[in-house]
Amino acid sequence: MTDVLGWRRKFGVLGPSTNTVVQPDFDDMRPAGVTNHYSRIFTPNAQAISDATFMAGVELIGANVQEAIRSIVTCAPDYLVMGMSAVTFIGGLAGADRFQAEVEQAAGCGISIGSHACTAALRAYGGVRRIAVLSPYFPAANAHVARYFTEAGFAVVRDRCLRCPSWTAIAEVTPDTLRQVIGELDGTDVEAIVQVGTNLSMVRLAAAAELWLGKPVVAINTATYWHALRANGIMDQRAGFGRLLEHF
Repeated sequence: MTDVLGWRRKFGVLGPSTNTVVQPDFDDMRPAGVTNHYSRIFTPNAQAISDATFMAGVELIGANVQEAIRSIVTCAPDYLVMGMSAVTFIGGLAGADRFQAEVEQAAGCGISIGSHACTAALRAYGGVRRIAVLSPYFPAANAHVARYFTEAGFAVVRDRCLRCPSWTAIAEVTPDTLRQVIGELDGTDVEAIVQVGTNLSMVRLAAAAELWLGKPVVAINTATYWHALRANGIMDQRAGFGRLLEHF
């Protein structure tokens, strides 16, 4: 028997309890026959005032992932989608592989995670090696992101962390601020810009930025959901979210 609404796939989505962006983003990209079911990873709305406090918050979210998995598997999802990005970059390429393997073992199904999804997206565009990175993180977390992409074969030319003071404050960053930061990151030495941090609202701005910059701008929510669809053989193309969902 097939789920009457999720007759193509039921996706279980894991995201922090403070995240207010990833759920509407994923729902906006959802094609007919695919349903998204959210399991919120409990976390207090941590006040991030330093590298140490930010990373402590990330570690707490990572520690609570297993409980969110235990909850989501009760709806028998076909596949999981990770709606939190920082934990998928910790420890570089090996750390990402380890995190993915632990989740898949606990859930009994596959998962798309932000780090590997962004790598797959950059490779889909083709010819990209030199990138710039934008995040809402603190420098210590950006160091993990840079390590991951370097180990994945990319050169991180420059990066910018917004040092958002709490988890919910990430969702309060305005498009005006993000446009300015994108302009500061861009240059002739950059072949693509990658945005990480799933509570940062950038799926539509990234699509628009591709038009004015003439190069890939990868929003992690777009990349992760695109990766989940393609991993499940769902090749629907969606307008309004950039070349990734429109062409690849």
